[in-house]
Amino acid sequence: MSRLRSRADTRSGTRVRTRARARTRPPLALALPALLAVAFLLLPLVGILVRTQWGELGDHLTSPGVVEALKLSLLVSLWALALSLLLGVPLAWLLARVEFKGKALVRSLVLLPMVLPPTVGGVALLLGFGRRGLLGPWLEGTFGITLPFHTSGAVVAATFVAMPFLVISLEGALGGLRQRYEETAASLGASPVRVFFTVTLPMVAPGLIAGAALTWARALGEFGATITFAGNLPGTTQTLPLQVYLLLQDKPEAATSVSLLLLAIAMGVLIALRGRWTGTPVAREAAPAPVPEEPPTEGAHTAGSARTTTGVDGVTPPHDGGRWPLHATVTGFNELTLDAEPGTTIAVVGENGAGKTTLLRALLGLTPRAHAELRLGDTDVTALPPHERQVAWVPQDGALFPHLTAVANTAYGLRARGVPRAQARREALAWLDRLGVLHLADRRPAQLSGGQAQRVALARALAARPRLLLLDEPLAALDQTTRARVRHTLRTHLAGFGGVCLIVTHDPVEAVSLADRVLVLADGRALQDAPPAEVARHPRSPWVARMLGRNAWPGTASADGLTLAAGGRLVVAEALPEGAKALAIIAPEAVSVYTDRPGGSPRNVWPGTVREITAVGSRLRVLVASDTAPDLVAEITPDAAAELGLVDGASVWTSVKATEVTLVRL
Repeated sequence: MSRLRSRADTRSGTRVRTRARARTRPPLALALPALLAVAFLLLPLVGILVRTQWGELGDHLTSPGVVEALKLSLLVSLWALALSLLLGVPLAWLLARVEFKGKALVRSLVLLPMVLPPTVGGVALLLGFGRRGLLGPWLEGTFGITLPFHTSGAVVAATFVAMPFLVISLEGALGGLRQRYEETAASLGASPVRVFFTVTLPMVAPGLIAGAALTWARALGEFGATITFAGNLPGTTQTLPLQVYLLLQDKPEAATSVSLLLLAIAMGVLIALRGRWTGTPVAREAAPAPVPEEPPTEGAHTAGSARTTTGVDGVTPPHDGGRWPLHATVTGFNELTLDAEPGTTIAVVGENGAGKTTLLRALLGLTPRAHAELRLGDTDVTALPPHERQVAWVPQDGALFPHLTAVANTAYGLRARGVPRAQARREALAWLDRLGVLHLADRRPAQLSGGQAQRVALARALAARPRLLLLDEPLAALDQTTRARVRHTLRTHLAGFGGVCLIVTHDPVEAVSLADRVLVLADGRALQDAPPAEVARHPRSPWVARMLGRNAWPGTASADGLTLAAGGRLVVAEALPEGAKALAIIAPEAVSVYTDRPGGSPRNVWPGTVREITAVGSRLRVLVASDTAPDLVAEITPDAAAELGLVDGASVWTSVKATEVTLVRL
């Protein structure tokens, strides 16, 4: 009943929105010119339909001259399309992906045939490729090729005016494709050419198809450049538009019938494209809804279980088999040296803009902002391109290739490294089995939940046999339950990894539970590099301290305590040399909250106002703002909050004992 009511409500809401749109009336000053524009465009087309002699349409279209011209038009337009694809696809990629001097000029040259009068284009072709043109004598003398007044000349003319439609359409599609897919493919070992044909082209296929259709339709209807450059020779260069031109002089009724044929072809192409050439969003069939996170079906192995050690059909998913210590010296925006033994997992933390992702991209060789001199084991890979470094990257969203299934995604890196298809599939299935997602092998990324997609992305990276594994916030998009499950899976499989793993994270639980070391970055520099316990006890960054849930106040030591950078003074039990820079760490549970000024031993007492109350597990965190001290977070029980009557805006007093303050020298 509730489901029927929901559907009825949905239909009712739709009707209300439809009526609201129907009541919206455009101003007459805009509506009238718009209607006139539609009539202006529609009237000539209606004229063709009205003047067509439908009874003689078949005879007109099957006459020998029309059939011959139609065959020649199809031949010329298809050759023009092939030539446009051969030349235009690389040009579109160059304009979309490569920055170079003169790029604006090249794009202007691409657009020029679209705005140039066709006859002027034909004259330009004559002066370039004609017998007395710049290149024509060389073509005729060297290869015996004469383009004017030849079918090949009609192909060249059609390509000249039609190829820009392909380039512009495909460049727009490439511009909308985020490069992380191509970069991820490169990190899995795919060469640039392989990335282009296996990732880039399949993902921009709609734009390519739209551009190809427009190019073919434009080449089919080309007239001006063809008649100027190639002439009007029956059976050689007399295409269907030229046939229409001749028929208008002797048989206007037949010209109308042939025009109707060309009109029908053009309208068919436009209707099939449905606006795709303009970049307008197109309503597409909804992808299957992602399945919720669920336990593997019966017979599927669970990650970390004893059954997964042998994989599928007895195949053990191999690691590289070696041990690969890491040594990297990074310069540029990042300035640091990184050394790690095989099997080490390093959590990279820091504020936004600290250089975390730049560090990963420098190790991959994908950014000009920073340069990494990188040695993996005994191999210096500094000069190698990304696809030869054996450095696998898992971006935040996984970047699974949407046109490939989970098993094809996982096998991608193996295939890129030359592993035979059958063996690559067996190893990919073994990795999916090991990570508990074997039952999803034939599903595409759109059919996976967030946790499932992350496990497939991790399986793909590990299957590529990397020597260095880079994970950029791999669990950030997951809910807490799924995050805990994937964290356990990740910890289990990193334990057997023979290289070094760097994980960018903002989650202190991930940093503590997954990492052997925590690397704290600030402005591209290493502020701290220590085991998680040491970072938790003595954080050297206010941001890290707050990430770990501590209050962190930087200041300068003085004779009677710490002069705070944000204003105020803090009494501490620990003595530091006067003038020394330090970070005062105060645990939220060490902060006491009162409704009246407290007496007794506390030496740090401040009045303040409650700005925010949030629940953390079974306790409450209270943010207190003060004019005499930096903002302070206190952690209390719900009963204490109720007893104190704490609400947003309440006036309170806070206190911290000097012995509860930990100082970290900066």
